[in-house]
Amino acid sequence: MRAVLQCVSSASVTVNGGEPRAIGPGLVILVGVTQTDTPALAQKLAQKCAGLRVFPDRDDKLNCSAAGLGYSALVVSNFTLYGDASHGRRPSYTAAAKPSLAVEVYEAFLQALAGQGLRQVQHGEFGADMRVSLVNEGPVTLILDTADWA
Repeated sequence: MRAVLQCVSSASVTVNGGEPRAIGPGLVILVGVTQTDTPALAQKLAQKCAGLRVFPDRDDKLNCSAAGLGYSALVVSNFTLYGDASHGRRPSYTAAAKPSLAVEVYEAFLQALAGQGLRQVQHGEFGADMRVSLVNEGPVTLILDTADWA
């Protein structure tokens, strides 16, 4: 799995032109799933995201986690995180999981993240037309790839 994690003061996602799903301070997490990912791996990634110390403490050092501060998360599925643009001008997305697996792992990630002590977990919908807005803080942006954990 891959996740692009951003610290935000606020963020929202609008799904298929509907009402925005918004959070206050917390994390925006774009999540991509590849063919070898599992719900168990989604659990580990959720724990990592909620517990990462990426928010400043009183001394302005990045020592606080979203879960520790009671912040929220906005999660958006994003198969393009597995885009390969190494050849030509059109990225290949063959490394991205097929929808049946991707939905299962994405939903496992959402469920696991909801159990990590965050104030709330808002999310987009897999395969939907989405518009994401955010105010990045720091800016703090990290790329997590579970393949690097092996």
